[in-house]
Amino acid sequence: MSAARFESKVLSRDECVAAIASGRFPRPLVFTNGVFDILHRGHATYLDQAAQLGATLVVAVNTDESVRRLGKGDERPLNRMEDRAALLAALGFVTVVTSFHEDTPEALIGELKPDLIVKGGDYDMEKLPETALVKTWGGRAVAIPFEFERSTTALVKKIQGA
Repeated sequence: MSAARFESKVLSRDECVAAIASGRFPRPLVFTNGVFDILHRGHATYLDQAAQLGATLVVAVNTDESVRRLGKGDERPLNRMEDRAALLAALGFVTVVTSFHEDTPEALIGELKPDLIVKGGDYDMEKLPETALVKTWGGRAVAIPFEFERSTTALVKKIQGA
């Protein structure tokens, strides 16, 4: 039995940077990032809306180590990075999935040079260093309001009976 087709959409950081630099993926290139620990409707809606802003959607997931540094709880992440990346890659509107180990994706954004960076929720995009960075090459930063109030943290609390 062959591997699931979507697995080919998961690239190492170096592979992703090389693929983007070679022009393998069409522009405009949209970049977003997150933990995506338990994929839920809010994630899917947000990612689909982000994908509609360009021709290619790159999703960068936090490594397990960087998730632990975010202080989301001792049990997090619940799903390993490889599993989180695979589920994201299985979504038809996600073009490529990669990862980053730093606390923020700023260095990866600098390597990929996307046309647009996207965050979900009520981020003040002008306060993010990533916004200043993407603007240096003429890119833009957009916040997409959450359409469905869902969160992995809330799901974990519900499962734990809290």
